[in-house]
Amino acid sequence: MKVTFPLSLKISLWLLLNFLLLGAAAVVALLSQGGFGWNSLIRGPAGERLMPLAQSIMAEVGAADPGQRNTTLAAFEKKYGASFALFDYGGRQLGGEPLTLPPAVADRLTSVPPPRGGPRPDFGPGGGPIQGPGGPGGPGARSGPDRPLLPRDLPPDRGMEEGRGRFYERSSDPTLHWLGVRTRLLGMGRPLPVTLIIRVPSTWVLFRILDLQTWFWAASTVFALSVLFWLPLVRGITQALRRLTAATEQIAEGRFETRVAAGRRDELGHLGESINSMAARLDTLVNGQKRFLGDVAHELGSPLGRLQVALEILESRTDPSLAAHVSDVREEVQQMTTLVNELLAFTKAGLRARTAELESLDLPPLIADVVAREGGTARIAVAVPPQLKVRGDAPLLARALGNLIRNAVRYAGDLEPIVVDARVDGDWVKISVDDHGPGVSPEALSRLGEPFYRPEAARTRETGGVGLGLAIVRSAVTACGGEVHFANRTPHGFHAEIRLAAG
Repeated sequence: MKVTFPLSLKISLWLLLNFLLLGAAAVVALLSQGGFGWNSLIRGPAGERLMPLAQSIMAEVGAADPGQRNTTLAAFEKKYGASFALFDYGGRQLGGEPLTLPPAVADRLTSVPPPRGGPRPDFGPGGGPIQGPGGPGGPGARSGPDRPLLPRDLPPDRGMEEGRGRFYERSSDPTLHWLGVRTRLLGMGRPLPVTLIIRVPSTWVLFRILDLQTWFWAASTVFALSVLFWLPLVRGITQALRRLTAATEQIAEGRFETRVAAGRRDELGHLGESINSMAARLDTLVNGQKRFLGDVAHELGSPLGRLQVALEILESRTDPSLAAHVSDVREEVQQMTTLVNELLAFTKAGLRARTAELESLDLPPLIADVVAREGGTARIAVAVPPQLKVRGDAPLLARALGNLIRNAVRYAGDLEPIVVDARVDGDWVKISVDDHGPGVSPEALSRLGEPFYRPEAARTRETGGVGLGLAIVRSAVTACGGEVHFANRTPHGFHAEIRLAAG
C-alpha cells in the first residue's frame, strides 16, 4: 500500500496550525491591552478601566463628610474584595483603613510628581481640606454659588491620560498586588491631588478590578477550542492503535481469523493491512500444519492397530524367554498409539475453532461426568453453583477439563485434595482447577499450552506425556470462545483457569 498522506506530516501540520492559532490569539490579546507584563497592562487600555473606578470613588469620598470617608472606602472594599486607601504625594495616608506599604510601593508613591498649577494643598484637623480665604461662606464653602467640584469640572491631566499616573507593584509573604492611581479629591475647596492605593489579595480580584474577566474567559475558550481542534486527530489515532493492539493480541492467542478494518490511508492503515496479511499467512501455515498432523495421525492409526494385534498374537505364541522383549515392544507401540491419539485430539480441537457450534451448557453435570470418568471422585472436591450455565461445545469443554484434572491427579500425587470450582464474574464464568503439587518453574509458565512443550520435570515416561495435553486444553477453550490461564499457587501448587461466556 502506498502512503499518500503520511501520519508524521498530518500531525506536524495540525500542530503547526494549533501553535499559530494560539500564538496569534495571545499576541493580539496582549497588544490590545497594552503589552506584556502587569506594568504594561496598567499603563495601557487595561489600566484605563481603573480611571472610572477611581473617579467614582473620589466623587463619593469628596461628597461625604470628612468623618465618613473611611466608611465610604470600606463600602468599595466590600464590593470589590480589595482594600482602598488615599495618600498624599508625601506618602501620608488620608483615608481608608491603615495600610503598611511595601518599600517599592512607598517609593513609587512619593515619586509621582504633583499636577501642574498651584501649590500642594494641606489638610485640616478634621481630615478635610482647609477652607478657602472666604471662610464658610467663601469660595470653598459647600453652600452658595460655588458648589463642590466634580470630575467633569477638571481640565484633562496628560499624565493620567498617558498612563504615567498609574503603577503596579507586587509584594510577597503574603503575595499581594498593589495598584496606584493618581487622581484628585473633590470637596470643599480646590481639587486635592492624591494617590488612590488599591491592595489586591489575589490575581482573580485583580482581573475583576481591571475588567479582564472577558479576556480570561476568551483565553479559556481558545484553550477549549484548541483541545477540540486536536481531539479528532488524537482520538482517531488512539482508536486505530487500540484496534491494532486488540487484533494483534487475538492473533497472538491463535485466533488467526482476526482481521483489522483497513480504511485509513496513512501508516496506520498500512500497518493494519500488514497485520491482516500476517494473520492470513499464519492461518494458512498453522491450520495447514494441523491438517497435516491430523492426516498423518489418522494414517498411522491403522498400522498401529494392526501392530498391536500382531503383538498380542506374538505375545501368546512367543517363547517365555523372549516375553520381556515383546513387552518392551508392546510398551513402545502403546506410547506411539498415545501420541497419535493426542495428535488427533489436538488437530480436531484446533480445526473446530471456526466450526464449533456453541450452545448453553449445564456446567455442574458436565463437570461431574468428567470427574467420574477420570476416576478422581475421592480426591477431587467440586464446588460449582447449581444450575450454572456456560456457552461452549460440550465435547471440547469436557476434553479440556479432563486434561486439566488428569494433569492435577498425575502431578499432585497423594497431596491435599484437588479443587474444581466455578464462579460468575460479570458476563463470564471462571472454572478453576487447583492442586497442591510442585507447580512449574516461573520461566515455563509462559510456554504452557504450546504444542509438544513439557517442563523439564515432566520429561520422563513415568510422569510426562507427549506435551499436547495443555495445548489441547488451550485449543479446545479457544474453540469455545474462551481463554485459559495458568499460574503457580503459594506456597506450592498449580492453578488452571478457564474463562467462558455465561450461558
